[in-house]
Amino acid sequence: MKRQFGCLIAAAAVFSSTGASAADQYGLERGTADVKSATTLAFGPEDILFIGDSKSAAVFAVATGDTEGDAASAKINVADIGTSLASLLEAKKVTVNDLAVNPGTGSAFLAVTADDKAAIVKVDGGGKMTPLSLDEVRFAKVSLKDAPEDKVVTTGRRSRNNRDDAITDIAYFEGKILVSGLSSSAAPSALRELSFPFATADSGVSVEIYHAAHGKSEDYAAMRTFVPIMIDGEPNVVGAYVCTPLVRVPVKELEGAAEKVRGTTVAELGNRNRPLDLISYSKEGSQFLLLSNSDRGVMKISTDGIKENKGLTEPVSGGGTAGQKFESIAVFEGVVQMDKLNDTTALILTQSDTDVLNLKTVELP
Repeated sequence: MKRQFGCLIAAAAVFSSTGASAADQYGLERGTADVKSATTLAFGPEDILFIGDSKSAAVFAVATGDTEGDAASAKINVADIGTSLASLLEAKKVTVNDLAVNPGTGSAFLAVTADDKAAIVKVDGGGKMTPLSLDEVRFAKVSLKDAPEDKVVTTGRRSRNNRDDAITDIAYFEGKILVSGLSSSAAPSALRELSFPFATADSGVSVEIYHAAHGKSEDYAAMRTFVPIMIDGEPNVVGAYVCTPLVRVPVKELEGAAEKVRGTTVAELGNRNRPLDLISYSKEGSQFLLLSNSDRGVMKISTDGIKENKGLTEPVSGGGTAGQKFESIAVFEGVVQMDKLNDTTALILTQSDTDVLNLKTVELP
């Protein structure tokens, strides 16, 4: 929920050398960022943090002022961070919805719901926590077109508010922001590409996939978490859906699509499971994906042969798996959120059986 390509480092260096701030470069204006629900986070150039707000069906870009620190030496460990956040925010109940690491400084930012109010908390490389004020900050905002109505609807025996999934994940790369979630169209599984600096948001495209555990094509469920990765020099989105298809979509197909694209289901990772977070990293010359799940632990997934993978077209029943090779990482128990901290470590948020939240730095497997 917080991924970016290496080219951003070069871009940030250019901005710094000209003496212009990222806020000036990207047209951020001072005011109050009226975030209603901080659900997803991603870092852009320099200190700009993107906040996905499902309740408002909008994406905010906020200049955090986080410019000091060294990600290479950062090591964040905060035990029982839920209790600390409740005290810091003077709240009875807190939920951490996402975390994103500033790749330049190693500071982590947490998207928090505190007594039904949205909050952003910075955790620096030494573990010190500070609320990020959204009053009188440099920011910009873009509203999504074609977002679901903010109301509860009933389909069969299920009732839900689809606005809650208007934004399920976001990522920044090559001057654009990718947004997964639901739209109000007849094929609501949506993937949007937004320009930055912000302009009017388009309606995005619907994504149809083959769901091997269900044995059929679908276009109604949101991609829960995704990461942009380069495959043979071409940008691709690889994302996971509930119950648990792993799907690849070339970004160039989003740009030329009219209303719908069909993703390639490169793996089925097991049914009765909800993917929670996804990161990519390189180790010993190979590229991997690390996926945390509600019921199937953390999976280290190889990307070898992913471009040549033609996709699953036959049912995978009984909770079975197929496609890209993966291994379960037993030592990463209870991971609900994560992000790369640097080239060798990740920052993970774990939740115990008694709902205690711990933030800690671990070696990438």
